[in-house]
Formats: sequence, structure tokens, C-alpha cells
Amino acid sequence: MSRTAGQTIWGGQSEDGEAGVAWDWVQIAGDVVAMADPMSVVTNLRLVGDEGEVLTALECARFLNEIVHALPWQSEVQRALHVCHA
Repeated sequence: MSRTAGQTIWGGQSEDGEAGVAWDWVQIAGDVVAMADPMSVVTNLRLVGDEGEVLTALECARFLNEIVHALPWQSEVQRALHVCHA
């Protein structure tokens, strides 16, 4: 069985520059899409800890996943899939 998969990229601008996050997703069943690998979110953001230290990739994973889960990306992917299959 072949699964539909892709990548989504979200970005924005501020006075300090542009920022973005991207991750792979996979269609599990029907209208259900999920992150392919929650540990593989890529970004140009540099996250810092309470003491101003730059966080490692592993330390950033939790925060990046919180960002992803706060975005309405699943509905946008589902909308795009419906347009492509219409």
C-alpha cells in the first residue's frame, strides 16, 4: 500500500529577519496526517536556554514540536490533498 507523504514549511518575518520550520508528514488513513518523524523538524531558529546558552538539537526538539503542534498544518495539508485529488 502506497502512502501519500510530503513536507510542509512554515515561515514568517520580523524586524530581526525571517524564520522558518519544516518537517515531513505522512498520510496515515483517510484525512489523518501526522509528522513522519517528530525528531526531524528543521529550522533556522536558534533557541536559547534560561541562561542564554544555545540549546542542542535534542534540547530544541521539544520546543520545535510545541511550535508544530500549535500550527494548523494538518488542516492545510488535508486541504491541499483534496485540491490535488479533485
